[in-house]
Amino acid sequence: MAVIKFCSIFRVPNKMPANVKLRDLIRSIRAARTAADERDVISKECALIRTSFREEDNDARSRNVAKLLYIHMLGFPAHFGQLECLKLISSQKFNDKRMGYLGAMMLLDEKQDVHLLITNCLKNDLNHSSHYVQGLALCTLGSICSQEMSRDLAGEVEKLLKTGNCYIKKKACLCAVRIIRKVPELMEMYIPITRSLMSDNNHGVQLTSIVLISEMCVLNPDVTTHFRRFVPNLVRLLKSLTQSGYSPEHDVNGISDPFLQVHILRLLRILGHKDSDASESMNDLLAQVATNTETTKNVGNAVLYETVLTIMDIKSESGLRVLAVNILGRFLLNNDKNIRYVALNTLLKTLQMDSNAVQRHRTTVLECLKDPDISIRRRAIELSFALVNSSNIRSMMKELLSFLETCDVEFKQYTTSNIISVAEKYAPNKRWHIDTVLKVLTLASQFVQDDAVSNLIMLISNTSTLHTYTVQQLFKSIQEERSQAALLQVGAWCIGEFGELLLSTDLEEDEPLNVTESDVINVLSGILNSVFSSRVTKEYALTALMKLTTRFATCADQIQYIINNYTTSTDIELQQRSVEYDAVFRKYDHLRIGLLERIPLFKTEKTSNENTIPAVAAVNGNVTPTEKRSMNLGVSSHQNESDSLLDLLGDGLPTSPSAGVTPLPQNQFSGGLMDLLGDINVTPSVQSTPIAQSGNYDLTDLLGMGMNSNASPVTTHLARNVLDVLSITAYEKNGLAIIFSFNTTQLKATDSFIVTMVAKNSNAASLSNFLFQAAVPKTFQLQMQPPSGNVILPGGSITQDMLVTNPNRDVVKMLLRISYVINGQTVQEQTQANNFPNALHDY
Repeated sequence: MAVIKFCSIFRVPNKMPANVKLRDLIRSIRAARTAADERDVISKECALIRTSFREEDNDARSRNVAKLLYIHMLGFPAHFGQLECLKLISSQKFNDKRMGYLGAMMLLDEKQDVHLLITNCLKNDLNHSSHYVQGLALCTLGSICSQEMSRDLAGEVEKLLKTGNCYIKKKACLCAVRIIRKVPELMEMYIPITRSLMSDNNHGVQLTSIVLISEMCVLNPDVTTHFRRFVPNLVRLLKSLTQSGYSPEHDVNGISDPFLQVHILRLLRILGHKDSDASESMNDLLAQVATNTETTKNVGNAVLYETVLTIMDIKSESGLRVLAVNILGRFLLNNDKNIRYVALNTLLKTLQMDSNAVQRHRTTVLECLKDPDISIRRRAIELSFALVNSSNIRSMMKELLSFLETCDVEFKQYTTSNIISVAEKYAPNKRWHIDTVLKVLTLASQFVQDDAVSNLIMLISNTSTLHTYTVQQLFKSIQEERSQAALLQVGAWCIGEFGELLLSTDLEEDEPLNVTESDVINVLSGILNSVFSSRVTKEYALTALMKLTTRFATCADQIQYIINNYTTSTDIELQQRSVEYDAVFRKYDHLRIGLLERIPLFKTEKTSNENTIPAVAAVNGNVTPTEKRSMNLGVSSHQNESDSLLDLLGDGLPTSPSAGVTPLPQNQFSGGLMDLLGDINVTPSVQSTPIAQSGNYDLTDLLGMGMNSNASPVTTHLARNVLDVLSITAYEKNGLAIIFSFNTTQLKATDSFIVTMVAKNSNAASLSNFLFQAAVPKTFQLQMQPPSGNVILPGGSITQDMLVTNPNRDVVKMLLRISYVINGQTVQEQTQANNFPNALHDY
C-alpha cells in the first residue's frame, strides 16, 4: 500500500491523467529536481487543461481553474483560463461561482476585454437572494472595479449598504471606497448613508464606515465640514472602546479592538485639523487614551503612535503636546528598533511645533547615534542637527564631533557640512568657531564641501585678534596630520600670511611653539614633496613659501632654491607659478616686499540671521564642455537636469550649445607691478578688469587670483574691488526666501554685473536636494557657478553666483525654477523676477 501511495505522488509527468487533483499537481511540481523539470511538468499540465477546456468538461472546469491559479502564482502564463472563469461565474453552483470569482480577481485587470463581460454577472449576483453570493460579488468588485464598473454598479452597492445584514454592509463599504477612488464624483451618493453606518453596533461595519468617511475627506476636503458634526459620536465610540471591559471577540493583547481605535484616531486627526471646536471636543479623550493605553505590547504602541500624530496635527493644548512628545521619548527607550525609528522620524516632524518639549529628550536622541542599526543612526543625526541652537551648541557639538570621528563613510559628508553650517550660525565666539572648523578639517578634511576652505580663510583673516593663536594651532595640526588636504591648504595660507607669528612668545594661554624659521620652511617643503598632496595643496604651499621670503628675511635664499626646483615641474600650474616667482627674485627683487605684503581684510556683508557670510564664488571663464552645456540654460555645472526652461519670458531662450553664452572679457593688465615680465604695454590710464580669462597667468596669480579651474573663491574675491551692492527679494514662500544682491562695479565698462543668490530657510526642517535654476532672454548672457551646497539647515542659507551680461541695456528679467525636498515631500516652484533695480540697465 505504501508503494502504491509513493508512486501516486511521484508519478511520471507524461502519464499524468487530465483529471489530476490540485494536491497531486502541487506534489508533482515540488518533486521536480530542476527548473527544467518543473517547466516540463507545468507545460504538460497546461496542455491537458487546454484539452479539457475545449471538450467543455463542466465537471472538471472548477478543478482546472484552481490548478491554473496555482500555476499563475508560480509565475507561469495562465491567461487562457479567463473565459473559463466567466463560465464558472455564470454557473448556479456556489462552489463553481466561488472559484470563478477567485479566478477573476487573480487573472483579470482593467486592460483585459473579459473584464467588461463580467459586469453583468456582478450585477446579477449583487441582487442575488443569497448573501453569500452577494458577498462573493462584492469581494470581486472591490478588487477589480474599473471606472466603467463603478458607474454601472454604484447603485447596487448603495442598496446593499442599506440592508440589515452586517456581513454584506461591511463588504459594501469597502466596495464604496474602491468606487469613489475610481470615480470621485460618485461620492455624493454615499454621504447620506454614512451616519447610519457609523452608528451600527457591529465593529466591522463601524470600521469600514470610518474608512469610507476618511477616504471621502482625503479625496474631497470640502466634505470635511459636513463630517465634523460626527466628532462627538466618534469621541463616544472611542471612549467606549477604551473603557469597555474584556471582550474576547475584539480583544488583542489586552486592547479592545485596536484596529477600530486606530482608524477612529486617524479620522479625528483629519476632522480636527485647523478646527478649534472639533479639537477642543477631543482633547480630554486624547489625554485619556495617551495616559491609560498599555505600552508593554506592540498593539498598545500602535494606538499611542496614532494618538501622538492626532495630538500634533490638531489644535491641541500645549500640555497635551508635551505629553505626546514624552510618549515619543519613551519610544526611544524601547528595545524594538522599529519603534525607535518611528519615534525619531516623528520627533523630526514635530520639532517645529514644540521645540522645547523635544529638547528635553536630547540626551536620548544623542544615544541613538551609537545604535547599531544604520537607519536609526541616520534619523538620529538628522534630528540632532535640527536640535542645535545657541544655548546647547557647545554640548551638542562635542557629541557631533565624536560621532564624526567614528561614523560610517556614508555619513561623513553630511555630518561635516552640517557641523560647519551650524557652527557658523550658532558660534558663541570666533575662537570657538575656528577651533570647531579646524577639528572638522582634522577629522574628515576630504569630506568637506569646496567652500569650507575659503570660508575658514575669510573667518581667520577677519579675526585679527586670533591670528597668532590660529596660525600656531594650524602649524601644530599640519605637523601631526599630512593626509587632510583642506587642513593643509588652510594651514599653508595662514603660514604664508602670518608666518612670523609662529615665532611669537607673547601668548596669554598656550605655551610658545619654540620653532625656528627653518622648521616652518621644512614643513611647507614637506607638503610640496609629499606624494599625498594634491596639486591645489602644493599651489598653496608654494605661494606660502614665496610670501615667507618677506617674513623670514634670512631664509630667502633657501626658499628661492626650493621654488627654483619647481620651474621644471611637469605640472603646468606649478611650473608657471615657480617661473613667475623666480622672475621676481631675479629681476624685480626691489618690488618683492610690496608685492607680497599681507592681503587686506576681506569685505563681507552680514545678513541679519547669520553670524558669517559664505564666500563669494569666483567667476570662471575656463569651463569644460559639460559646464558649457549647463551654462546655456543658466544651470550650474553640478546639475544634471535634462529638462530646459520653456520660453516663458516672451522672447525665447537659447536652445543650442552656443546660444546665450559668450566668453568672458579678457583682462587688460597695465602698468606698475603688472608689467614685471616685460611683455605688456604700459598704459597707465587703462584700469584692470577684476574678471580675468583663464590662461592669462601673470603676477596677479601669485596670490591665487588667476581664474583657472582651481582658483580659490576667497582669493578671487579680492579681485572684486569695492562692491556696489543692491539687493532684492526675488522669491519668498513656504519659509524659503531667495535674495539677489548685485555687484555692479564693472557694469559701465563691460555691461556685466554679478548676482549673488542667497537662499534662506526659515522652516524648522532642513531643505535637501535644493536646486536653483535661472534663465534670461536671448539678448542677455548668463553664467552660473556651483552653489555652496544643496542642503539648507533650519535657519541656514546657501549661496550661488551668477554673471549676467546685458549688452543692449534691456530691462532685466529672469525666470526662476526652485525645487527641494522637505519632510520627505518634493516641492517645485517656478516664478518670474521682474523687480530688478533700474541701475542694472539705466546707466
